[in-house]
Amino acid sequence: MNDMVPPTVLGAADYKSDYKPIWCPGCGDYTVLGSVTRALALLQRPPHEVAVVSGIGCSSRIPAYTACYGFHGVHGRSLAAATGLKVARPELTVLVASGDGDGYSIGGNHFLHACRRNVDLTYIVMDNHVYGMTKGQASPTTEPDWDNKLAPGGTGVRAFHPLVIALAAGANFVARAFAGDQAGTADIIAQAVRHPGFSFIEILSPCVTFRPEQRGWKDLVHPASVTVTDDPARAARRIMTDDGFNIGVLYAGHRPAYVPRPSEPVDIEALEQEFVL
Repeated sequence: MNDMVPPTVLGAADYKSDYKPIWCPGCGDYTVLGSVTRALALLQRPPHEVAVVSGIGCSSRIPAYTACYGFHGVHGRSLAAATGLKVARPELTVLVASGDGDGYSIGGNHFLHACRRNVDLTYIVMDNHVYGMTKGQASPTTEPDWDNKLAPGGTGVRAFHPLVIALAAGANFVARAFAGDQAGTADIIAQAVRHPGFSFIEILSPCVTFRPEQRGWKDLVHPASVTVTDDPARAARRIMTDDGFNIGVLYAGHRPAYVPRPSEPVDIEALEQEFVL
């Protein structure tokens, strides 16, 4: 009889690449990366069964720093690429890393429809209320009165509320986390991956370079005072009265995840003949 070989237990380090992150010292994205690798260790999915997709921005460097399959796409299009990947390769665990500029501005339309389609993937958005990589412009989630060199006195434009939009558009899992709580964020990411359908996590990730006042977020975040709900109406009331610093899973629905219809094999030669001039 052959000796039984115990399965290898994967740790967070097994999901890290050899590339050294180059974010600014003190950036919240360092601990978000740590949370992602810890979450994958909790899930025990082998790195070759995980794909991390991103767009453009500080947060979108994440795929290069993991040992999983990665795809660094163009600005705002990460969800389109990730949706196609998950539909074509449903056996993969697909994570999408984005920021408030990449995800809610140029990528805002894809965000709406990814929620609506409810494909089984996890969307992680590191929100610092500023365009950090392009030197401090106001982003969609920036407070309207935030005074800066590019918009003296503030933009005067109402901030985008991603959790409300995600719930209204049909996301099946909606949560908020804080980069400073690495273990808690890892647990929320693991819950999101396990939950069927489109899961959305807003992670408050301070930009200490252009928004140094965000260091104070560690004193403002607090666990949500109510338990998770599967009732969209209750979740909507909760999110609409939210102070922006409630941490935890706010909504976990039961809508079936999108599953593509099986199709007949395509005869490539016949298809090519249709385009012959």
